Amino acid sequence: MSVNYGSRRIVVGAHYGLRDWLSQRVTAALMALFTVLVLVQLIFSRGPIGYDQWAGIFSRQWMKVLGFSIIVALAWHVWVGVRDIFMDYVGSVGLRLVLQVFAIVWLLGCAGWGIQVLWRL
Repeated sequence: MSVNYGSRRIVVGAHYGLRDWLSQRVTAALMALFTVLVLVQLIFSRGPIGYDQWAGIFSRQWMKVLGFSIIVALAWHVWVGVRDIFMDYVGSVGLRLVLQVFAIVWLLGCAGWGIQVLWRL
């Protein structure tokens, strides 16, 4: 017979912690590498840095695909962080649901706008 000391801990889901931790690290590493790539292209470019320079960097197809994947990674990174904050600090289930739906709609809108800007170049 086992003895139960204290209150039981309520767990929301199994193994969310490791998956979320890993996804945060992987998406952060991808965004850091992308930033270094863009900075290297800017540093080794000639002439003034303006719209034409930025459009030239992002006009190549491989850079558009990479930019698209970084926008998706950024949205996922933000979602995991915001969701964890809501789960940790918002006690009311109804308010948490409203905030999560708002965050999802906002992130989808921002990602869609970013992709639209990227592919318009």
